[in-house]
Amino acid sequence: MLRNLLFWLALPAMVACTRLAAPGTDGTSTTTYFPAAGKSWQRQVPATAGFDEARLAEAVAFAQTQETTQMTPNFSTQEEIFGKLLGPMPTSRAATNGLVLRHGYIVAEWGDTERADPTYSVAKSVLSTLLGITLDRGLIKDIHDPVAQYVHDGGYDSPHNRLITWEHHARQTSEWEGELWGKNADFIGSEAFGKGERKPRELQAPGTYFEYNDVRINRFALSLLRLWQKPLPAVFKQEVMDPIGASSSWQWVPYPNGVATVNGQALPSVSGGTRWGGGLRISARDEARFGYLMLRQGRWGSRQVVSSDWVRQATTRGSVGPDYGYLWWLNTEKKAWPDAPATSYAALGAGSNTIWVDPEHDLVIVWRWHNGSPNELIKRVLAALK
Repeated sequence: MLRNLLFWLALPAMVACTRLAAPGTDGTSTTTYFPAAGKSWQRQVPATAGFDEARLAEAVAFAQTQETTQMTPNFSTQEEIFGKLLGPMPTSRAATNGLVLRHGYIVAEWGDTERADPTYSVAKSVLSTLLGITLDRGLIKDIHDPVAQYVHDGGYDSPHNRLITWEHHARQTSEWEGELWGKNADFIGSEAFGKGERKPRELQAPGTYFEYNDVRINRFALSLLRLWQKPLPAVFKQEVMDPIGASSSWQWVPYPNGVATVNGQALPSVSGGTRWGGGLRISARDEARFGYLMLRQGRWGSRQVVSSDWVRQATTRGSVGPDYGYLWWLNTEKKAWPDAPATSYAALGAGSNTIWVDPEHDLVIVWRWHNGSPNELIKRVLAALK
């Protein structure tokens, strides 16, 4: 399995960066900046980027005081919070850190933004993007198609599960029934699920009930693996991370027992979080690139990495559940972040790990290992804009 994974991760890197001519809001031509691959990311002084320097400095100073108390520096409370581990955890993490981008330039940066740390459910938004690319490539004809039309491994054979569509997985309304990698989707039992367990309830029809459920997301990731027929980290590297010039420090660590046979090969199937160990480990800088890709509507330089239609769909609220798109948290009702634009959205993970995207102000904020709501930093950064 490891040999296969290393093979796919060794695929050649793709493009770096450029400046792209694009129409401005007044109809004139503007130049859009895309950072080069590696560490050569241009900065702008706050005033040039439209900020009051003192107020932005105050926002950063506030962020630096908000170290998380949820995740200990050595992850010693992991099993207490989330249940018995299936995969490995690192022995330490960085302190709170982050970046503010305006028009793609770094205007503020604090802490160790180059350390590749677990990012928990931010990985769900990565899976959303991989789903969009899967649709772009024609591996799925329609997001409303039942997964059972494409995946024939027994996971969608029951009368209940065969009704589940790709969109249901992306909305977290699949209600998939079953067990995967030793965890059951019913989330019963504190040993298996920690403080996150829930009381038994009746399953609802797929598409009618929202539940934030890592077993079902992991089933979704396995289904994508079967379509691509190669590990999703290899797909993410080739289709997203290499084109946007990301570093080579990130890892998407599978559970040791998370192995599927595809075309006679044993391939690792990754998770959509770090609830039970493993998961996506990535730096704040690489997360900022990913957020900036979304801000630029899926384009990086001259390449459309994922279609702009997908970005629009992924950040549009569904009819069931909270203010949620396709594995992205939204602000349509201005309840999540009251001081932020209704058009802003975010990838969120425990810890807290945040990639916040604001098309209205051409901003991306990445904030790792912090307490409380991202709104407290967002409102300070927005208040610093002149």
